[in-house]
Amino acid sequence: MSLPTLGLRHLALWIDDAVFAATVHFYRGALAMEVQWQPDEDNVYLTSGTDNLALHRAKAPRRVVHEHSPLDHLGFCVPTAEDVTRWRERVAAHGGAIVQEVRTHRDGATSFYARDPAGNLLQVLHLPSLR
Repeated sequence: MSLPTLGLRHLALWIDDAVFAATVHFYRGALAMEVQWQPDEDNVYLTSGTDNLALHRAKAPRRVVHEHSPLDHLGFCVPTAEDVTRWRERVAAHGGAIVQEVRTHRDGATSFYARDPAGNLLQVLHLPSLR
């Protein structure tokens, strides 16, 4: 028997104290996310309307045991391929470090990659198959 889900719509990240405020500001400005809930100064839950990104302040610097974090990147889907370019400009204007410029992939998707102030890699992506 198949059990349906509503998809992956919640992600929680530990953010080092030194860049916590800058990271919250980045997602609010660059990705136009709104505060959905902030139970205290160490936890902020952001949304773009159909999702939930939780940012939790790490009191001590977090160390990655492996060379890379197990999290590859966060993906933000947009309605059209043209929107990807507009979002690239917005993310860069809000201090996002562009890692890979806008390009069209073999599967017809269009995206770019950037890093937030905490160093997390994010992708803004148009998938033609998503409606």
